[in-house]
Amino acid sequence: MINTQILRARLTDTRSVWAATIAIPLLLLAPAFWNGYPLLQWDTGGYLARWYEGYLVPSRSTVFGIYLHVGEDSSFWLNLGIQALATLWILQLTLRVLDLARPARLVAISLALIATTALPWIASMLLTDIFAGLSVLTLFVLVMCGAKISTLEKWILFVFTAFSAATHSATLAVLLGLCCVGWAMRPWLGRPIPFAGLALGSLTIVAGAAMLLAANFALSGQLAWTPGGYGVAFGRMLQDGIVTQYLRDHCASQNLKLCPYRDELPPTADDFLWGHSMFDTLGRFEGLNDEMGFIVVRALAEYPAWQAEAALAATARQLSSVATGEGSSGWLPHTYGIIERYIPAQAARMHAARQQRWRLDFTAVNRIHVPVAFASMVLVVMLFSRGLWQRRRDDITLLAGTVTLALLGNAAICGVISGPHDRYGARIVWIATFVVLLAAAKALSARDADELAGC
Repeated sequence: MINTQILRARLTDTRSVWAATIAIPLLLLAPAFWNGYPLLQWDTGGYLARWYEGYLVPSRSTVFGIYLHVGEDSSFWLNLGIQALATLWILQLTLRVLDLARPARLVAISLALIATTALPWIASMLLTDIFAGLSVLTLFVLVMCGAKISTLEKWILFVFTAFSAATHSATLAVLLGLCCVGWAMRPWLGRPIPFAGLALGSLTIVAGAAMLLAANFALSGQLAWTPGGYGVAFGRMLQDGIVTQYLRDHCASQNLKLCPYRDELPPTADDFLWGHSMFDTLGRFEGLNDEMGFIVVRALAEYPAWQAEAALAATARQLSSVATGEGSSGWLPHTYGIIERYIPAQAARMHAARQQRWRLDFTAVNRIHVPVAFASMVLVVMLFSRGLWQRRRDDITLLAGTVTLALLGNAAICGVISGPHDRYGARIVWIATFVVLLAAAKALSARDADELAGC
């Protein structure tokens, strides 16, 4: 009878695993299925065009462009399938290394994330955002839990983390920052941060950088980093009023192209860089990149207090900018144009999607997502602070600390360099919700174990 019960339990678990394996990826892609086509964003076209145009453009990774090109023949459903399955695998792997692996628990946590965070929306979108949060989790598992995973899993995590770093400079910077903190804290924490794991995690950053340089060389013939750093930073300084002040202070003595426009600059970086402004008139990045770099460097030196104040304000605003759906409205002319020009066979399907008929509205969604995001950030910081206060070095405390640092690093990097945007917050804040759910599951699991021991 005992053997029969064991066999029935194992059969039930097997069925649950298969049900979760099928249901969770489908639910993660529910927005795309509802839309009738993968979700697009303002920046999607810029990534997609890299394969066809053969030159580098600011802030558009060629690695991600190649990744999109691989899925073209499937109308990009291959890309979405990879994103959904990778998400499922990483969620269950994190549960497993924390000794929380149960099919029912995986389903419950996944459904909670799908219902209350941006996760299904970014998994359904042709954009680098899904890799920002997932790579923080994979780096944690690779560094902290290497003894609990197989050699094959280590290699898969290594490649995935390196690829994620290569898809966006901000993602690479966040991962690099986490590794630097790990090396700095290791003398004090010791064993909780294994040397071999931290070294392997750090090598993923090197591999990601090499991957990006190789892709840039393969597509453009240039062994160069993706351009645009100065231009993006210039846009943030313009938005803060620093550029206008610099021009007013120096146009009398410096012959700058922007001087005639110093009193006509747009109010935001997006208006300047991507709208119809004097930036187009003066040759965009090709015509203004050197001048923007010159102004950025000089303005940093001349207004240090202002820059520091603006940086702190931008970081704080970025932390509070977490709404889902930014840049995913029905008017995406550049992305439409790229698809129509280079993949005309898909133009009809793209235009028939609900998103392109203005049926995508995130107002109701954000009534749930934004409060959950704020609550999750507060709770994950509390989890980390409590662990520090009690001098605990358990997995949940270390993961909460990793996520807290990732959120702060992401806010500082994106807010200070690019300026605050909801998209930058929404793409990573869901991992805070995941950690809170893991902590709750861990507490319930410990309570059940205590009750069982008492019996």
